Amino acid sequence: MADGSQFAFTPAVEAATLPLWEKVKRHVTPMEWRLQAPLIAEINRLKREKNAVILAHNYMTPEIFHGVGDYVGDSLGLAKEAAKSEAKIIVQAGVHFMAETSKILSPDKTVLIPDLRAGCSLASSITGADVRLIKQRYPGLPVVTYVNTTADVKAETDVCCTSANAVQVVEHVAREWGVDRVILIPDEFLARNVARQTTVGIIAWKGRCEVHERFNAADILELKEAYPDAQILAHPECPPEVLEVADFAGSTAAMTNYVMTKKPKQVVLITECSMADNVAIDAIETEFVRPCNLCPHMKRISLENIYEALVKNQYEVLVDPAIAERARLSVQRMIDLPPPLVPARYDLIKARHHVDVELI
Repeated sequence: MADGSQFAFTPAVEAATLPLWEKVKRHVTPMEWRLQAPLIAEINRLKREKNAVILAHNYMTPEIFHGVGDYVGDSLGLAKEAAKSEAKIIVQAGVHFMAETSKILSPDKTVLIPDLRAGCSLASSITGADVRLIKQRYPGLPVVTYVNTTADVKAETDVCCTSANAVQVVEHVAREWGVDRVILIPDEFLARNVARQTTVGIIAWKGRCEVHERFNAADILELKEAYPDAQILAHPECPPEVLEVADFAGSTAAMTNYVMTKKPKQVVLITECSMADNVAIDAIETEFVRPCNLCPHMKRISLENIYEALVKNQYEVLVDPAIAERARLSVQRMIDLPPPLVPARYDLIKARHHVDVELI
């Protein structure tokens, strides 16, 4: 395993990585950079040599996100960008279900994940067999599935959704199917938060993200007391009680956009820790308070194993073609929807305290 020490911090490396250093130097120490820069330079050289791109999720650490990421953002956005790319190799700096989604949308490309153990508590909470049983229990009801799921779950799905468009997708399929209830899986809290923004009845699964479920309303109220000028931004995978007391809730892209456009003096991102680190590099006018939680799966990805993946072409992610074809259809149905006319109204979460879901 490469550890960076095999590559020297030479004048050539220093010059090649200087623009990146100028970007991250407020958040990375010079000592760290002397170890990281040689690996960053070598990874970027290998990408050119092998016609590869690196997809860096918002929860990657800054040296990956800003140092070697070709496309950065949320999981679906990364996969869509990779599909447009002329690259032959995709390295997924994220977790396994993201690599599967990239393979689904780019079946002719080689998709690598630097560490096979990079899983997801939410994605592992449900299987394709579970979805088949759900459909037997609720015949005729459409199944909307969060993209944070495995390929076999997507293959059993009518339409996928993201945290940003879940309300739109739920209301669309309810109209198209002519039903007043929709199955929304697997994130229980996303489902509960969506239920407070629509009159469509929601049937949910008890899946949770181990990062976001740890936040509670008491945490947010303590932050408000300690930092009265701070804007509290929460991810919809958090419990509804958190969104009730937050100032804003939205996807990782929505949170980034909020900070970059509104430029709050002080902000708290209630999500995975590295998100704040990455946004802070570009939002130089905003102070970030960081009471966040780490995702142990995301943190399995490092510069070292990204390098190893490129050198050895190791840990290729494959999806059975029959499953991939069905999963691609559910993702494409979502992609083909027009953009929502208005943003999700998370203010309704505060106004409608008694909206509930049917939990499977």
